[in-house]
Amino acid sequence: MDKLLYRLKKFNEALLPEKVQLKYEAMAENAFRFFRGTCHLFYEDLAAAEPLPLSPLAWICGDLHIENFGSYKGDNKLVYFDLNDFDEALLAPASYETVRMVTSIFIAFDNLGFEEKKALKMAQLYLKTYSATLAKGKAISIEPRTAKGIVCDFLKAAADGTYRELLKKRTVSKKRTIMLSLADERHFKLDKPLKKELKSHINEWIRTSSDGPYNYEVQSIVFRLAGTGSIGVKRYLFLLKSTNTKDHYLLLDMKQARPSSVQPHLSVQQLAWDSEAARVIGIQQRLQNVPAALLSTTEFRGESFIIQELQPVKDTIKFKLLKNYRDMYEVIDDMAALTASAQLRSGGMQGSGNIDELMAFGLDQGWQEAVITYAQRYAAKTRSYHEEFVRDLKAGKYGN
Repeated sequence: MDKLLYRLKKFNEALLPEKVQLKYEAMAENAFRFFRGTCHLFYEDLAAAEPLPLSPLAWICGDLHIENFGSYKGDNKLVYFDLNDFDEALLAPASYETVRMVTSIFIAFDNLGFEEKKALKMAQLYLKTYSATLAKGKAISIEPRTAKGIVCDFLKAAADGTYRELLKKRTVSKKRTIMLSLADERHFKLDKPLKKELKSHINEWIRTSSDGPYNYEVQSIVFRLAGTGSIGVKRYLFLLKSTNTKDHYLLLDMKQARPSSVQPHLSVQQLAWDSEAARVIGIQQRLQNVPAALLSTTEFRGESFIIQELQPVKDTIKFKLLKNYRDMYEVIDDMAALTASAQLRSGGMQGSGNIDELMAFGLDQGWQEAVITYAQRYAAKTRSYHEEFVRDLKAGKYGN
């Protein structure tokens, strides 16, 4: 079996077989989508490459790329722009976060048709702002009052989103009862025994968990698809109805948490988290300025799950929709500051480099060229991987 074919099949064999084909179809779309769906390949290859210059340990999201930043509602009711995906999060060299992000810039900008010179300038901007923010030693946060340019517009539009609009997209009305819509291509029907068990589980979680919403009960459940890398994990969407407020609903996402694909390639001692879900939300709460609203964990059928509210304000900036290069420049600049801020915010916590070490790393200019060189080479390698993958997929080597 070809090496790439084996590596991809091996990693995805633990996922739901009927959904893996959907993941492969998504990955075939373009090289950037392939990159998003193969975080494990990135770290396998990084571990086998010549080591990057030394950097302090930091808490990282692990799968940083340009579409893993977005809006969300904090538990203080304000809308923020920040890192928003933590499935791969763990303690690792700070440079791991930057090299994956910079690689994503080269791949995404090539996919959008920008010449490599412009992508290089964007990568240099990202590292310059990241380093400058670290060097200052002070974390920043971005919400509508502090945002500028395209991110400000994005946050204001997100803040205007309502549950009514979200429910209209996700539900249908049947006999005066609102149900999750199976016409949505991201929703799939569940078999009755599983549906019954899930309903009972979440109703019990609502009654007993201090993190859960009070006075709600499950109205409807579907299997949910989202993202790229997470296609194939067990993921369910619940429509909750208030038991004491008429016509009031919540949407709840319950997603299986798998081990970080970064960890097998690290010698760094990790914390003994209670579960994979506890790892994900524990690090998320360290890295984000304000924790997301309604964030919790549960165990179902012996497996660990993350529970979070599906919010009308939660969204990511789609670079292909941005009008010009200047808009992209402003967004990348903000993303760089937020990356550094997340590391500063969690600096000195349980193994992470302290603020002084992170500041010194920001002042050191000697490591940036190595990150850019590796990212450029890996972007080319990813494009080659993608071409090989598409050929093999069309040839039927990945199954039906």
